[in-house]
Amino acid sequence: MSLNARLQAVRAVREELATLGIDPFGVQIDRIVTPTEGIIHGRRTILAGTNNYLGMTFDRGCIEAASAALENSGTGTTGSRMANGSYAAHRELELELAAFYGKRDGIVFSTGYQANLGMISALAGPGDNVLIDADSHASIYDGCKLSGANIIRFRHNDPADLAKRLRRLGADAAKALIVIEGVYSMLGDRAPLDEFVRVKKEFGAALMVDEAHSMGVLGERGQGLVEEAGVLDDIDYVVGTFSKSLGNTGGFCVGDSEDMEVLRYASRPYVFTASLAPATIAATRQALRTLEGARDLRQRLRENAERLHAGLTALGFTLGAPANAVVAVLVGEKVEALRFWDHLLKNGVYVNVMVPPATPGESSLLRCSVSAAHTPEQIDAICAAFASWPGARPTAHGG
Repeated sequence: MSLNARLQAVRAVREELATLGIDPFGVQIDRIVTPTEGIIHGRRTILAGTNNYLGMTFDRGCIEAASAALENSGTGTTGSRMANGSYAAHRELELELAAFYGKRDGIVFSTGYQANLGMISALAGPGDNVLIDADSHASIYDGCKLSGANIIRFRHNDPADLAKRLRRLGADAAKALIVIEGVYSMLGDRAPLDEFVRVKKEFGAALMVDEAHSMGVLGERGQGLVEEAGVLDDIDYVVGTFSKSLGNTGGFCVGDSEDMEVLRYASRPYVFTASLAPATIAATRQALRTLEGARDLRQRLRENAERLHAGLTALGFTLGAPANAVVAVLVGEKVEALRFWDHLLKNGVYVNVMVPPATPGESSLLRCSVSAAHTPEQIDAICAAFASWPGARPTAHGG
C-alpha cells in the first residue's frame, strides 16, 4: 500500500463535490467588510458561520492594542515557550485568565485545538483512563490518542452512563480524567454540568470542561456554562479558545492544581511549537477585559439567537437545540445538505455545512453561528434565505 492510499477516501469526497459543483470546504472570503459581512465570489455576503460571537474581530480597543504590540515587539516570537518565546505578556495573559476564572494558574497554547491536545496528553498516559463524551470534538479525541491512555466513551450528555463506566473501573475511577464540553459545537446543546459534577464527586475523578462555545456567551461575567450552572469551583480544568468570543487565535487552560506549572513542561504541544505573536497576545488581553463587562453584547447575542431560532422554527425546520449562539438546522441526507448550503450562499448567506462523520449519528446539518454584531435586519435576511429553499414548510403561525 502506498503512502497516499489512505487518502483515497478524502479524494473520493473531493471528487463527489466536484461532480456536484459545490465546494463548501474551500470557500475563500475575498474581503472582510465587517464582523458580519464579507465578499465571497464577488458578492456581499452575510457571515453566519464564523464563531465571532461578540463581534470582537473589529473591536477598536483590540486593534489598537495589537497595533501597539506589533510596533513595540515585532511580528512574532520565533520560538517556543521553552526557548525564547516567553514574553512578559504571555505570562500576564495566563495570570489574567486564571484570575478571570478564579483559578490558581493558567497556561496559554497557540491554538484551542492544542489546548485540548496538550492538556489531555499531559494529564494522562499509558495505563490511565480518560472518559469522554461520544460527541467530543476532534481535539479531545486526538489528545486522548496522543496520551496513549485508555479511551472510554460514554453516551452523549448522559451522566448515568458515565457513572456506570466509572463504576466498572473500581479503585481506578479515582485516578480517571473526565472530559466534556460545555456547549457542543455541532448542535449547540448544553451539557448537564451539575449532574456531571455529582458523578465526578462520587467517584473522585478529575473533570475537564471545554468552554470554547460558551465562554463570553453564557454567565453574568461571560465565564461560560461553568458559571451559569454554578459549578465553576468544582471544575478541575477549564479549557477554552481565543478564536470565538475573543475574536483571535490561541487557546488556554486554567485550573487549581498545584501541578499547573509542571503540566506545561509535560505537554509536547506546548513545548514544541512557537508561541503566540505579541499582537495576538495584546489583542486577546484587551478582548478579555472587554468580554468581562460585555453584558450588553451578551444580551444582544441572546436576542439575535432567539430571533433566528424562532424564525427558522416558524419555517418548519428541525433545530438541534434551544436558542443559543450555535443554531443548527438538521437536514438529513448529505447531498441535500450540500445543495442547501450552496443555495444559501447564492442567496447571500454563508453558513457551515456539516456532514458525517463530523456530525452526531448519520445526519447532516447547516450550522449558523450567531453574533452580537448581527443586526435584526441581517437575522431576518438569513431567515429569508432559508425560506427560499424549496424544502421550507412555514407553520401556521410562521411568516
